Amino acid sequence: MAGPPLLRLDKIALTFGGTPLLQAADLSLSPGDHVALVGRNGSGKSTMLKIAAGLIEPTEGTIFRQPNATIGYLDQKPEMSNFPTVRAYIMAGLGPLDADYRVDYLLEHFGLDGGQPPENLSGGEARRSAIARVIAPQPDVLLLDEPTNHLDLTTIEWLEKELMLLRSSFVVISHDRRFLERISQSTVWLDRGVTKRLERSFAYFEEWRDKTLEEEEQEFHKLGRQIEREEHWLRYGVTARRKRNMRRLGRLQELRKTRDHYRGPQGTVVLDSAQSQDSAKLVIEAKGVTKSFGDKTLIKDFSIRVQRGDRLGLIGPNGIGKTTLLKILTGELAPDCGAVRLGHKIEKATLDQSRSLNPDETLAHYLTDGRGESVVINGEVRHVVSYMKDFLFQPEQTRTPIKELSGGERARLMLARVLSRPANLLILDEPTNDLDMETLDLLQELVANFDGTVILVSHDRDFLDRTVTSTIAPEGNGKWLEYAGGYSDMLSQRQDQLFDFKKSNGGKNKAKDLGPLHRTLENFATTANTVPIPKLKLSFKQKYALENLPQEIEALNATIQRLEAELAKPDLYNKDARLFQQYSRELVASQQNLAEKEEEWLSLEILREQIEAKTSS
Repeated sequence: MAGPPLLRLDKIALTFGGTPLLQAADLSLSPGDHVALVGRNGSGKSTMLKIAAGLIEPTEGTIFRQPNATIGYLDQKPEMSNFPTVRAYIMAGLGPLDADYRVDYLLEHFGLDGGQPPENLSGGEARRSAIARVIAPQPDVLLLDEPTNHLDLTTIEWLEKELMLLRSSFVVISHDRRFLERISQSTVWLDRGVTKRLERSFAYFEEWRDKTLEEEEQEFHKLGRQIEREEHWLRYGVTARRKRNMRRLGRLQELRKTRDHYRGPQGTVVLDSAQSQDSAKLVIEAKGVTKSFGDKTLIKDFSIRVQRGDRLGLIGPNGIGKTTLLKILTGELAPDCGAVRLGHKIEKATLDQSRSLNPDETLAHYLTDGRGESVVINGEVRHVVSYMKDFLFQPEQTRTPIKELSGGERARLMLARVLSRPANLLILDEPTNDLDMETLDLLQELVANFDGTVILVSHDRDFLDRTVTSTIAPEGNGKWLEYAGGYSDMLSQRQDQLFDFKKSNGGKNKAKDLGPLHRTLENFATTANTVPIPKLKLSFKQKYALENLPQEIEALNATIQRLEAELAKPDLYNKDARLFQQYSRELVASQQNLAEKEEEWLSLEILREQIEAKTSS
């Protein structure tokens, strides 16, 4: 977007020894910019944000920060230990002119207890507290490093809307595809120390990236052919003019130097799970399972049959009981009442959410359990270094302590260990945390094509849609229901729950109340109990909306195109800065309005089809 920058990084270089991490990295952020910063794990994305925030000094390059601009930075691991309460931690992020009411607003919407000591927070609560601190003062620039890690779905969706309403410009690093697609207007790709910018949202990034890499490969091939031609000319060409030959020789040396310094794209992770014998056709059978902790009932009268080949996804707010249900289904935790039966020949491999690792253990020792230098994958003995390469680890990292790995490298290491164990039942608790997009793609393919059974807990909507065959979601008061398909399919089916089920909201024992933001799923049960079941037909208002929404959507698209064309004029900001800001606000409001209209139309269309199907049957 045009306009004077709030923040600008030019030709940033940074070397810690060996291959430079950053070579010619650029980043520019103007008022109204919403930028997704993407790249492979270890490419330097977090380092770039720290340089932008002034926490790291680059080896080379220039940095401009508008003098009056305020900057908020969200670290992946913020330090909270010096604060007595959560409220004190969030308040410390406010400036002298910032309003205190923002703290109360965010504590309420994040379901946080402001009087709680930070050391008692769960991973999700700590993340929500850190986000509240950085967005409370509504800074001019937000630098967000993996804001969706440890957040549940309702919080992620609320955060999407909150970011779009803030006046802040922001740069976001995230592994959550759908989150990036919804909030970004442009995409900066950090690849091999150099940045490239796409002036479109992340939704268009992967196609553009693949095309860019293909063109790069073609250029490298042309370089090789050009070197061959120059070498042939020097050997067999006319040698009458020595000066001319020296120029050609110099040119050849430059071409060779370019080829020698070329850094090709980073390799691709090879994900292949160790195969086990087939389990019995019935993998898990649960009947009338109930589990309470004190006066809180997390699971009430839950029954399910899991067959070989099923891929189940568990979703819901943090603290609702997903991990508890997962442990009960897999036999790690006994229910208070009811019964769980596991099928025959079950071999489990588990990726735990806690990611607990011995920081002093080496990579090779962790992968082999200290049993020599080899791992056995599908009956084939492989040297641990060879297996590590499949997960993009270098041979010299064999003796590296785990504490020296980045978050993404730790995630890959744990995947490497889990997938090396023979299994016909994969248990994956938040497997997508800290993985880059390319590794996520391969993990999705592995889960979707796994011969055995998969049960996973995830807040990644795109990952769920691409992998699971059914979704288990909480209905409130300990009730859980299974829906066919992924997350989007579950949302579509939940629209029909008001017509199909009359739920009881009577019990005294309720799951932990995490605030208005986290009551979304429970509200279905409450609403269904208090609102009479209507007749199976659209109301006049719904019919009117269904007929007129397409025209409204078309008009909004036209408005968005007009505003984007105006904002694309290079001299608009210099001529009329006030008009530029007005157009920017109108564009954001129109885009949000369009998303709401499209969602409303889709919900009504699904409802119409369901009513017609029921009427005809």
